[in-house]
Amino acid sequence: MKKPMPLSVLALSALVALGGCAVDAESADTAPAATTNTHGTGHHGATETPDHGAADAATEAAPAHNSADTMFAQMMIPHHEQAVTMSEMMLAKTGIDPRVSELAEAIQAAQGPEIQKMADWLAAWDEPREMSGDHSMDGMLSPQELAELDAARDTAAARLFLQQMIAHHEGAVAMARTELEDGSSPEAMELATAIIEDQNAEIEQMNNLLRNL
Repeated sequence: MKKPMPLSVLALSALVALGGCAVDAESADTAPAATTNTHGTGHHGATETPDHGAADAATEAAPAHNSADTMFAQMMIPHHEQAVTMSEMMLAKTGIDPRVSELAEAIQAAQGPEIQKMADWLAAWDEPREMSGDHSMDGMLSPQELAELDAARDTAAARLFLQQMIAHHEGAVAMARTELEDGSSPEAMELATAIIEDQNAEIEQMNNLLRNL
């Protein structure tokens, strides 16, 4: 027959058992919680979610435009270039009414930067600067008409310049109105609006000059 275990031994055994439980509970409390890796940091079993942010940013960065915007820039660039050429011809002449020379300077100063702006758009849109094929543009002078302006002198030159530039501006206004109807680029439509307002005002100014030369 076994002797009963002394009470002191029983108490010590109970304390040891309770201590073990406490250690196990503490280990469970302090253990790091399992996490699901969504960024592919190397944990096995992690699910990687695709990052759509870069694709969305690239889409937003690409300038929005349509074929009408492209045509507007491709046609308006040579149209503006001819207006600058006509203005340079006038500024190279002597004996021109100062009001006409000032107008030529204003046209040159305004349309030069606009040419660069439209060229920058076409580059950003990944579109060619020149159109393929032949496209007529209202108000454009023929080589013969440019030669006549170049050869003209004094008041006759001033009058011819104003007559030709009025028709030239009217063509630009018509092209700008087409852009407002069919375009989608906010920048291109903003320029079209400015062309309509500015060149209509210059048309009125040139008509007044013609009546007073």
